[in-house]
Amino acid sequence: MKNELLSKRLKDLRKANSYTQEYVASYLNIGRQAYSHYETGRNTPSTETLYSIATLYSIPYNRLFELLMTNDNPYDYQTAPVAPSTVNDLSDFLEYMNHPKNEKKLKLLGVKEKELLYYFEKLTAKDQSDILDFIKIKVKKK
Repeated sequence: MKNELLSKRLKDLRKANSYTQEYVASYLNIGRQAYSHYETGRNTPSTETLYSIATLYSIPYNRLFELLMTNDNPYDYQTAPVAPSTVNDLSDFLEYMNHPKNEKKLKLLGVKEKELLYYFEKLTAKDQSDILDFIKIKVKKK
């Protein structure tokens, strides 16, 4: 079961709140069986669905998203990168972190470096140059 931690967490949250699978599925606008597959680990919820689940239970969404991030990296970093605050940004962020073309460059980076690289690559060449100049100035002041 590839999402054992996530599926267990979803089931625990539902039971702790005394919700039925029907109620949660209705909240998510999906069928009960589709939701049941999330709790058994048969299917993985989309990032948008996980965001809705976190909203339902009034918990920080990164608690659920961290369970999706596997760490095959031999350098064990204890925390996942800080996720962006909107669902669309979060989808882009997770796609970036898990994309095979980024595997080599992210493998040896720490949490902050990964986050920095993610946002840096979204900038225009001019903005990247400005940021580098700013960093150089900050380093010289120390």
